[in-house]
Amino acid sequence: MSVGDDIRNKAEELKGETKEHVGDWTDNESLQAEGMADQTKARAKQAGEEVEEAAREVREDVRDAFDR
Repeated sequence: MSVGDDIRNKAEELKGETKEHVGDWTDNESLQAEGMADQTKARAKQAGEEVEEAAREVREDVRDAFDR
């Protein structure tokens, strides 16, 4: 997981929050839903990247255990 990915995901999440708030202020349910969807998508990407990182660490730990 790179810093660039983290920044992109956070930016997408903030964009979604902004859309949701603007939708709240303007009473635009479609924009609210779109904002919530953007946030969910960004959080899912982040979670997937965290799972990949955890799997990499486990793989390295197993490899290190067998190298001893």
